[in-house]
Amino acid sequence: MNLADLQALERRYLMQTYRRAPVEFVRGEGALLWDSEGREYLDFLAGISVCSVGHCHPAVVAAVREQAGRLMHVSNLFYTEPMVRLAERLSESSLGGRVFLTNSGTEANECAIKIARKKAHLRGVENPEIVSFERDFHGRTYGALAATPKLAENPALGPMLPGFRAVPFDHAGALREAVYENTAAVMIEPIQGESGIYPLSEETLLAARQACDETGALLIFDEIQTGVGRTGSLWAYEQTPVRPDLLTSAKALGGGLPIGACIAAGELGEVLEAGDHGSTFAGGAVVSAAALAVLELVDDPALLRRVRELGAGLRESLLEIDGVVEVRGRGLMLGVGLSEGIDAAEVAAALLRDGLIVNVPEPGTLRLLPPLTVDPAQVERAVALIAASLLGTYPDR
Repeated sequence: MNLADLQALERRYLMQTYRRAPVEFVRGEGALLWDSEGREYLDFLAGISVCSVGHCHPAVVAAVREQAGRLMHVSNLFYTEPMVRLAERLSESSLGGRVFLTNSGTEANECAIKIARKKAHLRGVENPEIVSFERDFHGRTYGALAATPKLAENPALGPMLPGFRAVPFDHAGALREAVYENTAAVMIEPIQGESGIYPLSEETLLAARQACDETGALLIFDEIQTGVGRTGSLWAYEQTPVRPDLLTSAKALGGGLPIGACIAAGELGEVLEAGDHGSTFAGGAVVSAAALAVLELVDDPALLRRVRELGAGLRESLLEIDGVVEVRGRGLMLGVGLSEGIDAAEVAAALLRDGLIVNVPEPGTLRLLPPLTVDPAQVERAVALIAASLLGTYPDR
């Protein structure tokens, strides 16, 4: 079956919710992908920050094969060792409390929302509110969607769940004013991902922590995209002056398989009781085994130091390119701001034709999320391709 056949089937049988690039990928290894025509691509998107240890990492593949050959699924009505070991590893590497395992980042955020609302009710709040920032992205199920202001504005998907309030991005004063006794939680991405890679300032993070402490609200860090080594520490919050009460993770956690987690600090792990929450597939033995293999690889000081060093070098090289006006982010999570008049989508399409995969989260930005295992030569190759592409699209060139 060729690409044209696949495209015809996709148009007939898949809901048209994605604009797919005209490429069929059939194989991956490390930072490289190959399409059905045998062409090689350098992947600087990693499945939107999912394949952070590279495509088909041998340790992850071995863990999945071994577990799938023994036991694939029994449900959460019984024990499996990978599930419990993964919860221990996530807790001990972060907030130290209990963990709820999920199948995705959206579901992890739904769990955090549920904990925040129940905790607020337990302290006597009748109509709890959750505050998030404009341009945040927390997911597409209705609770997470309501906390994602831009997507929640779509009237065709309404009515939205009540109890959510948005404030201007990185505005410490507006955040302080929005948080009061009825606030259940402040829910934020320490670095906004889907909007174009925009880090929150330390001032705003400290304001969020202080406002939560003063009112009894919870501070939720959505680390779906920033977590599991992406920024050069296992968790992005470790490079900030604050510690959240709830932490959500997904994407890179499974090394390519669907898994997520909501991690609670201290007594917050006791808020949800039997019957309050559940999931048929969450914490399955195969995906948990994969996640344990990923954490064994990523939770390594040498690898994390390398991510910081490669990210710093990549940033410096990108800033030397004509047409690049700024580079935002941390570690290997970078947003490349382009000069006015340059169409980022046009640049990304040209790069795809040249064998480099990047993403366009907003009209003037390229998003780079290479595997954490990318090597310096591949970084240099990506910079050269971006420079060549911008040379062809830069005005008057």
